[in-house]
Amino acid sequence: MRARHAIAHGDLAAVRRDSERSAQLFRELGDEWGQLQTVFPLATLSEIAGDYAEAARLHREGLAIAERLGLRTEASKRLSGLGRIALLTGDFAQARTAHEQALRLAHEHSFRSGELDARIGLGLGARREGDLEGAERHMRELLTWFRGADYGPGVTLALAELGFAAELRGDAAAAHALHAEGFDVALGLGDARAMALALEGLAGAAATAGQHRAAATLLGAAATARASVGAPLPPGERRDVDRVSAAARGHLGEETYTTAFEEGARLSPERARDQATSPAAGPTAGSRPPGSGPTGTHTPR
Repeated sequence: MRARHAIAHGDLAAVRRDSERSAQLFRELGDEWGQLQTVFPLATLSEIAGDYAEAARLHREGLAIAERLGLRTEASKRLSGLGRIALLTGDFAQARTAHEQALRLAHEHSFRSGELDARIGLGLGARREGDLEGAERHMRELLTWFRGADYGPGVTLALAELGFAAELRGDAAAAHALHAEGFDVALGLGDARAMALALEGLAGAAATAGQHRAAATLLGAAATARASVGAPLPPGERRDVDRVSAAARGHLGEETYTTAFEEGARLSPERARDQATSPAAGPTAGSRPPGSGPTGTHTPR
């Protein structure tokens, strides 16, 4: 529980310290249930660092323990973890299969938390595969639940995904509003990674509206926010940032883009957010039609 709280607030150093120590103690005691409780934080740290092989190994190890102990709800969690890694490594079919298995298992045992994890994975996968309607359906339902439960990390994730979907539909104003709301929630949590995600989303909204210099500045601020907690974006989570960056570079040229990016890198997240202006309402002229173009995703957790 302590590790989950630290993850929610972006204290990754505390997560690593406590989780590694706990795992060592439980191994020495031969306590498999205890070892199972350390899988989530340790796998999350590996995922954040881009070490997907290690994250998958931990989830597989946890799944084996859960099955030996007959802990079906824990098995559901580990299946979602494996689905998440498959998603990040581009195996969309395997990601769908694992998340669907996790959802069925969680539903059979009335395990609400496991159902939410699986639904998150299915929503993330839908956007990556270009199914914006499916992604938005999952994320709207999740957003309603997370708001009702007052679970800030879930709210920031759902808002970010809905914001990116709006951007990919060409609706810069809606994307800006969703990411701006997500930033405010992340600021309240004090989570630098969640604030960075919102800034990246605001950059996408700006680029869709033709505000390419602003997009570059926001991306610079987001990179600094991530670096401040030692968690730069790993390769599997760079799709949105690379897409927005490519659009801004294409319009500005390398020199102007770099200058704007470096200006943003000197701003605090709050200052960068304050400088992000809202585009006019409605789909931007000349923007991509719904569902077109490459898709991507991010999980701040």
